[in-house]
Amino acid sequence: MATLNGEAGSPIVVAQIATIVAFLDSIGIPTAEETLAEDTVLPAMTVRDGTIIYDPARLERPGDLLHEAGHIAMTDPALRSTVSDFGVAPMAQGDEMGATAWSWAAAIAAGLDPRIAFHPDAYRGEGEWLQETFAGGNYIGLPMLQYYGLARRSGEDGEQYPGMIKWLR
Repeated sequence: MATLNGEAGSPIVVAQIATIVAFLDSIGIPTAEETLAEDTVLPAMTVRDGTIIYDPARLERPGDLLHEAGHIAMTDPALRSTVSDFGVAPMAQGDEMGATAWSWAAAIAAGLDPRIAFHPDAYRGEGEWLQETFAGGNYIGLPMLQYYGLARRSGEDGEQYPGMIKWLR
């Protein structure tokens, strides 16, 4: 099994960050490197004004970038550039589940092992359970992606999830 995470600054983590950042850039989700002295909701990253800010010297779990990107992707386009720190403000639980499904699909589209988004500490310790659930074809949050027009409904022509119609709401 391939290494999914590692030490901050290690070659595997640096490569994963580069892959994820390139993917996010290609779909229109801005990112920026910055030294972050303190953690917010997730270690070594935050969201500020619709941009994912991350500290590459401290980031150990690049898959967390995908989950935060999922929140940005699901945000109303009129509000997207104003959002900050998703875990601080209350959000619809459907959007949380949608961001989870989005991160699995995004990892695959970026050419990464999708389990990168579901490390053991992710989702309040439920990351491994989510790995098993998604790997088994049970896509928690898919209805939200379909509702927002990001993924096809069963029976619709075209590639089915984890393929996406579009990446941003």
